[in-house]
Amino acid sequence: MVLQLFGSPVSTCTKRVAVVLREKKVPFELHPINLASREQKSPEYLAKQPFGQVPYIVDDGFVLYESRAICRYIAAKYAHQGTPLLPSSSDLKTIALFEQAASIEQNSFEPYASKCGMEKVIFPRLGLTTNQEAYDQAHQTLDMKLAVYDQILGKQKYLAGDELTIVDLFHISWGVLLKAGGSDIMESKPNLARWWIEITSRPAWVAVKDGVQSVEKY
Repeated sequence: MVLQLFGSPVSTCTKRVAVVLREKKVPFELHPINLASREQKSPEYLAKQPFGQVPYIVDDGFVLYESRAICRYIAAKYAHQGTPLLPSSSDLKTIALFEQAASIEQNSFEPYASKCGMEKVIFPRLGLTTNQEAYDQAHQTLDMKLAVYDQILGKQKYLAGDELTIVDLFHISWGVLLKAGGSDIMESKPNLARWWIEITSRPAWVAVKDGVQSVEKY
């Protein structure tokens, strides 16, 4: 049975999973979840995803939620097809560097990028007022973090080394909202810009950037 993806076609985390599915050439069926009507808080949804967030997957009866966990699962299960996105399980140092990069993304990028995106893009779409002070603080902190990214990316091609991994792809869905909110911060430093332009130009992202759709076959 084809993998089932339950999520909003335009949500950042649903897009994160869809990018990896496309990189790995995994067909999937999208089940659109209407966030505006709070479908994700329905009893039926909470039975699968008890936190009431998107997305989750069902893979031959196996239910999994949390977008990063889903991406790791997909990249590992389909390791031998599509784009390699995980380090070799036999290379301890490469795994350690991968985990280091994963920690950087989750702790030094997403908290600030997501805050900027919420304040400048998501809240206005919902009719809510932007907290400019909160945005400015998050943007300033992110700029300092990205200065370190620029140093790292001046020594290697990607965040975990010289090979693309899911960690690089994890940045995209929140990162593009920075520009949508009026900031060019992702292209403000030379090594950072080189990396950012490359990963956001990948066909897998281009295919989902305006909304996730099912893929029947490759």
